[in-house]
Amino acid sequence: MSISLNKKTGINLKKGSSITLEKQGKLLEQVCVGLNWGAIQKKVLFGLVKTAEGVDLDGSVSLFDKDNNELETVYYARLESTNKSIIHSGDDRSGDVGADDGLDNEVIEIDLRKVSPETEQIVFYLNSYNGQDFATIPFSKIRIFEGNKNRVDDVFATFNLSADPSFAGNVSMILGKLVRTRNNWKFETIGEAVSSKKIQDTIPLIQSKYL
Repeated sequence: MSISLNKKTGINLKKGSSITLEKQGKLLEQVCVGLNWGAIQKKVLFGLVKTAEGVDLDGSVSLFDKDNNELETVYYARLESTNKSIIHSGDDRSGDVGADDGLDNEVIEIDLRKVSPETEQIVFYLNSYNGQDFATIPFSKIRIFEGNKNRVDDVFATFNLSADPSFAGNVSMILGKLVRTRNNWKFETIGEAVSSKKIQDTIPLIQSKYL
């Protein structure tokens, strides 16, 4: 499922920085994670024939309480949180074949107005399902932005997985997190590759290091 989004850039925080989600006195209400990538192009039959190897990048969101307990996780097999505050657009298992079509392959929407009161932190992370190295995946770009699946207002952080050598040799990473403040939320950029391979292995790693 591909969702068309404009490419407004905006804030684009550096790794390890944070921003309070408030603009001109108004509390921001909608945050999204957008994932865009291509299939891996390969040559076969002595280089005479080109073929596309599908790529399955999985964006996930986990919610944690004040004691760092996992409350729930939204991912490819569970596309909505219990109260529908977080909605995943669906699992893309192949990526774009050919050139970048300018569409995000997956989008995860977070409506901060609906997030359960016991949720203290919301962490965004990424796993390459088939273990394909980030460096080999064409035009792979992950953005965290203010807006919804139809509109980008400001981009908080962008991760160019295939272009950034610091991600080479890895198949999982922690993107960033939302942390509840006294009256709203702040967003913190993490942008670190991690050793875990699958979602179930990434969650305890988040609990031990990133909360």
